[in-house]
Amino acid sequence: MKKALSALLLLTGLAGLVGALWADEPRGEHAALIRIEGAIGPATSQYFERARQAALEGGAQLIIVQIDTPGGLDGAMRDIIKHILDTPVPVVGWVGPSGARAASAGTYLMMATHVAAMAPGTNLGSATPVPVGGSMPVPKTPAGAARDKIEEAAADDNDERAAAPGEAENTGDAMRNKILNDAVAYIRGLAELRGRNADWAEQAVRVGANLGATEAKAQQVIELVSRDLTALMNDLDGRVVEVGERSVTLATAELPIHAIEPDWRDRLLSTLTNPTVAYLLMMAGIYGLLLEGYNPGAILPGTVGAICLLLALFAFQMLPVNYVGLALIALGLALMIGEAFAPSFGVLGVGGLAAFVLGSVFLMDTDVPGYGVHLGLIAGMAIVGAGVIGLSMVLFARSRRARVSAGSAMAPAATVRVVEASGAQGWGLVNGERWRLQSTQPLTLNTSVRVIRTEGLTLYVEPISSPER
Repeated sequence: MKKALSALLLLTGLAGLVGALWADEPRGEHAALIRIEGAIGPATSQYFERARQAALEGGAQLIIVQIDTPGGLDGAMRDIIKHILDTPVPVVGWVGPSGARAASAGTYLMMATHVAAMAPGTNLGSATPVPVGGSMPVPKTPAGAARDKIEEAAADDNDERAAAPGEAENTGDAMRNKILNDAVAYIRGLAELRGRNADWAEQAVRVGANLGATEAKAQQVIELVSRDLTALMNDLDGRVVEVGERSVTLATAELPIHAIEPDWRDRLLSTLTNPTVAYLLMMAGIYGLLLEGYNPGAILPGTVGAICLLLALFAFQMLPVNYVGLALIALGLALMIGEAFAPSFGVLGVGGLAAFVLGSVFLMDTDVPGYGVHLGLIAGMAIVGAGVIGLSMVLFARSRRARVSAGSAMAPAATVRVVEASGAQGWGLVNGERWRLQSTQPLTLNTSVRVIRTEGLTLYVEPISSPER
């Protein structure tokens, strides 16, 4: 026992030594690169905060946030912005490489950075908020006229929109007005904090305005157009930025760039919070527990199902879940299970299938980019459910048509064991089934008897052996 414990401690020590040798050493002066790619969600927020802390602890003089995103969740976006505003070193936002975009939530991130840059062939904007549980209607202004509106507002100081940027559009919905006004005030505050075009930022929210790199620089939405990271570092060299209450002159021409990649925890969280994965985990968990219920003691289905269901619930509490949709899924599964145990000629099954499909569609906010369950997956699950319901109905119909008779189930000369006896009458056990017995002689308990003939559900028998001891 002592030898085993000593060996374990030795292995632990070696593992720690190897980890220390492979760990990143303090790098001194450098620029840290954090990449935000894909939809912004809880995993993105966690990764950004971990990478930011690692950059600061490693002595980074500058943090570059490379952005390519269609948008994402409001809560995760605001968490990242709080971290950006709380960072004691300059944070540079760069939309790149060419072909990338900083749409919706990405536009807010760009407005929060100390220096905003874009690669040629990129765009930002389309920042109209989308509330969870329903789409946010944009004002009735034609999207193609957004640029003209911005130019008019900039040229005319008496323009009502420019004079009262915080005034809500009359959409006829108080809650939507609140969401819109909150987003407008938020993005204008960020733009004004960094000295950028707050009027265009407002239009990006109200009418979904969008700009390319060159136009964004011309309208003072960004500061730099840089084709790649090397060009960006050269363009930043010598620029003075305000970080808190102090001015910082950037010296980036020879500053090395160190990329901080997501670790296994970030990748795992990103996978779990994928709506499609979370949906599949929930279905696997439910079906696993059902199989365990059908076959008590199987252990494996119940264990796997419980783990999958807990992981799904963990993901759902981080995602924009519509709990009405979740309740509809649970109701649908319950009704389909009820169809299997108490056949209702399809009433329960069809109702359950309809509830399941509607719940799956409503489960996630499909209007938020990257946070919807694929309709093909929902259709596949619906087809499987319909197949199960159809099979149960067919089996039930066959069972109703089949007639049970002693003549068809019990052949003459078959052996029956007497389990109850009262004179010449009693009960016998055959293949786990109890049959009524009628004998020409008194029956004795635990006697084996032979079937002579059958009438209905009664077996006529005669003794063939003595009682067992």
